[in-house]
Amino acid sequence: MTAKNEHTSEHFEQPTHYVGVGASAGGLEAIENLFAEMPTDTGMAFIVVQHLSPDHKSLMVELLSKRTRMRVKRAENNELIAADTIYLIPPKRNLTIFHGRILLQEQQGHGINLPIDIFLRSLAEDQEDRAVGIILSGTGSDGVHGIRAIKEAGGLVMVQDPATAKFDGMPNSAIGTGIADFVLDPRDMAQTLGNYGKHPFATRSQAVAVPAPEAGEWLPRVLARLRQDKKLDFTYYKPSTVIRRVQRRMTINQVQDPDDYVRFLESVPKEVDSLHRDLLIGVTNFFRNPEAFAALRERYLPELLRGAAGREVRFWVAGCSTGEEAYTLAILVREIERDLGLRTAVKIFATDVDGEALYAAGNGIFPESSAADLSRDLLARYFVRQSDGFKVNRNLREMVVFARHNLIKDPPFTRIDLVSCRNLLIYLQAQLQRKVLEKFNFSLNSGGLLMLGNSETIGDLDSHFETLDAQAKIYRSRGKTLVPLPRLEMPPFDAARRALERDGWRGDGERREGPPRLIEKVLAEAAGEYLPLTLIVNQQQEILHTLGEVGDLFRLPSGKIANDVVKMAHPDLTIPLSTALQRGLQRREEVVYNNVRVHVRDEVQTFALRIRPLNTGRHYEPLLAVFLLPQKPPTVPAETAVESYDLDREAQQRILDLEQELQFSRENLQATIEELETSNEELQATNEELMASNEELQSTNEELQSVNEELFTVNAEYQKKIAELTEITNDLDNLLSATQIGTLFLDENLDVRKFTPQITAVLNLRPGDVGRPLSEVTHRLQDFDLLANLRTVVASGEAVREEVRSEDGIWYLVQLLPYQVSPEEVSGVVITFVDISRLKCAEFARDDSDANYRMLVESVPSGVALYELLGDDGGEFVCLDVNPAFEQITGLGRSQLVGRKLTDIPDPAGCDLFTWRSRGTDVIRTGEPAHVDCACEDGERQCHLFAYRIDRNRLVTIVAPQTGTSGGDLLPERPDAPHPGRGSRDDTPTG
Repeated sequence: MTAKNEHTSEHFEQPTHYVGVGASAGGLEAIENLFAEMPTDTGMAFIVVQHLSPDHKSLMVELLSKRTRMRVKRAENNELIAADTIYLIPPKRNLTIFHGRILLQEQQGHGINLPIDIFLRSLAEDQEDRAVGIILSGTGSDGVHGIRAIKEAGGLVMVQDPATAKFDGMPNSAIGTGIADFVLDPRDMAQTLGNYGKHPFATRSQAVAVPAPEAGEWLPRVLARLRQDKKLDFTYYKPSTVIRRVQRRMTINQVQDPDDYVRFLESVPKEVDSLHRDLLIGVTNFFRNPEAFAALRERYLPELLRGAAGREVRFWVAGCSTGEEAYTLAILVREIERDLGLRTAVKIFATDVDGEALYAAGNGIFPESSAADLSRDLLARYFVRQSDGFKVNRNLREMVVFARHNLIKDPPFTRIDLVSCRNLLIYLQAQLQRKVLEKFNFSLNSGGLLMLGNSETIGDLDSHFETLDAQAKIYRSRGKTLVPLPRLEMPPFDAARRALERDGWRGDGERREGPPRLIEKVLAEAAGEYLPLTLIVNQQQEILHTLGEVGDLFRLPSGKIANDVVKMAHPDLTIPLSTALQRGLQRREEVVYNNVRVHVRDEVQTFALRIRPLNTGRHYEPLLAVFLLPQKPPTVPAETAVESYDLDREAQQRILDLEQELQFSRENLQATIEELETSNEELQATNEELMASNEELQSTNEELQSVNEELFTVNAEYQKKIAELTEITNDLDNLLSATQIGTLFLDENLDVRKFTPQITAVLNLRPGDVGRPLSEVTHRLQDFDLLANLRTVVASGEAVREEVRSEDGIWYLVQLLPYQVSPEEVSGVVITFVDISRLKCAEFARDDSDANYRMLVESVPSGVALYELLGDDGGEFVCLDVNPAFEQITGLGRSQLVGRKLTDIPDPAGCDLFTWRSRGTDVIRTGEPAHVDCACEDGERQCHLFAYRIDRNRLVTIVAPQTGTSGGDLLPERPDAPHPGRGSRDDTPTG
């Protein structure tokens, strides 16, 4: 697919995949190795994000261009990303991607900057399964959150093998997440990435349909294998999600057919682990979706904590992954308590099915990249800095309980004030989503809060939940769901319960077959006639369920409604009921009081009060069954120890116990308060000092770490440049030596900087003379003032060239050139000595032949003249030379001929010797000789003139008298006779 770049007006190919490469210290070598092996036609785009120094110009474009034939360029804002191109992040910028375009933002001057995480997160959001994340050498943990986002979006994650990295901090942090698809040497990544990009599912060359499970056997076999090995059933997960994850694993393992992948899955146990991790991938971080947490802190949690009234507040974080969200809620609670001056007992239950994620959450250690989501104040208050990151402090850790829990199969928690389940329901089918939401409704107290993810809703359960904030996905429970009745271990009804189970009741409030709520109907029918008045209460003495008519024994008190069984009880029942409940909760054993007298409607009724702990199982809180039986002997079995209740004695004893307990509590409280006040003042002062010091140290450490990484990157680039410069220097040294030209470099003070070995034949220099003034060095040149000429060059900036002879007879071409470091600045002189002895010898030989030739020309009786044509055809001829015979024939002197134009030379008296000029241009143009007969006015003399071309624009004329001269025999007999000067157009005379 091609498109047109709006800015460059060039056609480009849209990438098949977008590869984000993250590197820090030591990453230059890894990046070069990666792209040195990368083909140039992968169809992918590569975006390299490094930790760069803001104060140094990056040389990465220049260095990387020498390693690959792909186009390498620095990223520009709003640039459309093209295939087979490498984009480099510029200094002092954060890079993101939006709809395939590059967006650049200024880096913030404070806090930890994580450019790799920033880009990879935006890449995952923008390109989803077409995103590829590569983590190379570097320190710290930048990139961890980014590769999590890419993995959640269905992309590919590759990490450099720490053994090949100069700094293994970033690779180890990425590998520690457990989500890396490949851990390879950078050289091996190219082939793996190329194979991945060519797979049909990656290139989308095949339609990716979502088949129903019954359409083939492969998907049920995959799910069965997962359930067998991992004890998790993904049957009711959305088929599109499961199939997309399976196809991703097929692409990574280069398997084309689903049936082949099933066989691969059954034969390679590690692949089951990899597919299991892909299906359970959890992406979370502190204060994810900050707007939702801001709404929770400002509007809803303060109200919830104020209304706690001394009781324990319980939160449930379902699908907690590595625990960031659970700790975020704990931080919010503590911050609200600081603002409001409260101290509340809060317990947060964080659950997940991934044991490895829970183990990491329980450790409470998070990489440095997590600190980007937290302010410095929160880091200082709730975290402890360690070498490998940040650890949650003890107070925050004790608020959270992590447990393995299957949200679909295991029973839910109860009496929950807030349930947070974010980005989990989107993977479940509709019927499973409804079941999970019903469990949440069961878990929540009336008025409890439910917090979902951005893409999740409550569906058709709006009758059970009230929408508080649609944007933040915060809902409130309406409290309409009945609490399922726990199993009561009452012998008279064991047989009935077993019969009901046989009839279809499962004991958890749900029925497999038959009419709904059968157990409630049976108990309601039996309560009035067969069962005593029975109440189910929890450890907060709240009534959860009643059987039978409460009559006048329990009633709602006036004022604010309180679901407290003691406050609702008849005044005569208050003391025995509270005493029995306390003993039952403390000792976890049955308590029976006989002869409890209650004044009801002007009569005294006697009851047997029986408190019995219920076996609710480990998933439920402790419950008590309260039985009030009218006093009819025998009240209880004979083997049960029964205590007759004496109101006065019990009341008196109860008062004494309470007074002693109160006094003891007062004394302890007073001592504790005094100690706490003292300790608090000291700790407050110490804490403030430590916080200030910690903030300063933290800031300094972050800055030093960032500067260290940036300087290492700059140093690596400079080292690479130095190696190249060293290579260039060696090349130049070898070039200067190979030319056999003596060369000397002088600085601005005319001191010796550098010279070639050949210079020693002229100047008396040794290797130790570097830095020595040239004025102290002698030379072997004759009649040449070297220093004076050097000063002339320095002063004028003009070069000096002379031919000079040495004392041993060797001729040199001496060139003194200014050493220019810029067009306007001279920083020394370069001297070269070129041996021209052979040229001089040839020149002297030519001079000798010229003398012999002139002797011959001057001795002949014919007139010889040499002319040169100025300009093109039709121009003027200029006389260059004549012999004495020509002067005698023309009667003109040498000064009247040489150097003058032909039109300016007067014809000889009575002779037309210069009429040939109209034909001279033809001779120059064609090279053919011309013959002209010249006659004198008196008719007594007649000459022959021959014109020959001897050069490109020169010709020679020979004038011979026809009679009366002995030199006529030297002339050719015919105009077309052969002549030594005739030949090719480019023949050159010997003189």
